[in-house]
Amino acid sequence: MRVSSSNKVAAVFLAALLAVGLARPALAQLGQVETVARQMVLIDADTDAVIFEKNADELMPPSSMSKLMTAFMVFDQLAAGKLRMDDMLPVSEKAWRIQGSKMFVPLGGRVKVEDLLRGVIVQSGNDACVVLAEGIAGTEERFAEMMTDRARELGLKNSSFRNASGWPDPQHLTTARDLAMLAKQLIRHFPQYYHFYSEKEFTYGIDQVSKKPITQGNRNPLLYKDIGADGLKTGHTEAAGYGLTASAKRGDRRLILVVNGLKSMNERSRESERLLELGFSQFDNYKLFAAGAVVDEADVWLGDAARIPLLIDRNLALTLPRQTKNTVKVTVSYENPIPAPIVKGTPVATLTVASRDATLMEVPLVAGADVQQLGFTGRIGAAVSYLLWGAKKQ
Repeated sequence: MRVSSSNKVAAVFLAALLAVGLARPALAQLGQVETVARQMVLIDADTDAVIFEKNADELMPPSSMSKLMTAFMVFDQLAAGKLRMDDMLPVSEKAWRIQGSKMFVPLGGRVKVEDLLRGVIVQSGNDACVVLAEGIAGTEERFAEMMTDRARELGLKNSSFRNASGWPDPQHLTTARDLAMLAKQLIRHFPQYYHFYSEKEFTYGIDQVSKKPITQGNRNPLLYKDIGADGLKTGHTEAAGYGLTASAKRGDRRLILVVNGLKSMNERSRESERLLELGFSQFDNYKLFAAGAVVDEADVWLGDAARIPLLIDRNLALTLPRQTKNTVKVTVSYENPIPAPIVKGTPVATLTVASRDATLMEVPLVAGADVQQLGFTGRIGAAVSYLLWGAKKQ
């Protein structure tokens, strides 16, 4: 018989709001918003909830937001010990000649990896991207192939890279959703390097006319506003318009925003700030269960234990509009009784979270203990006892 339990779980839910933990189930879009961006997605980094989106899976030129993937590749090399921050990489003529935003690396010179990273992240230097690409892969073309392969491994299924800088190429494409996923992975995998994205300026090289050091500011407009922003990367080409992959943190919440196709730097700045503000002010995270918590108990059929705890094997939280939090209903369903033998850790039930008749997520619950099947005589006695009296409470 299939049973569903809600009363007990609802009580646990209220207490569990205080539990420490984060969940990462994918959710449907939570809210509706009008935006002048051509493509946009706003997600909660802790729950993966999509708060707003518009054309989030539409292929688009990422322009300099491509440099997030370039930096990710460098971080990979650093973490693997294949590259060090103080390594000096040579500057080729190709790197020196590339147009667009530049770090102004010297032709024939050598530049520290740490400086090149700042040149990519803070100054958006196309030349720095080429130096890093050639230093890691030999050629920028081979590096771009590595970028695409790594993107696939990270789950960025709609991203194809043809260069390291985001220089216009008809086959150099991604999506807003892929960029948001990339930003989240970068923050999660490389917190030791993430501080580069909040640096507001970087000084490198000497101006040949004034003979003064060249200081360039970070192009991310949100870093200069008091809204909790701490990264990541702007982009602009004629085809793509103005774009931004941004992240902001307030308290324990981190939001990641991608916008593209905006008409000006001013519009990019205002629209990005507005969307982040809506995400923080109108939505919140509600923590349900910590990993390992006992959510419910189920009867056992013909086992050496009469009941078995049902555990959640992950931290679980929801992002919800603040006005709908009281509509959440949590239920558990399973075949009752659960037949022995039962192996600890085996999925045996399903926890369903719904709001206003819409299912928000379904999460498996696992057996909290091993239960052996009774011998023949014990099974006969237990079966008769269960039919007459139900499961014995322990």
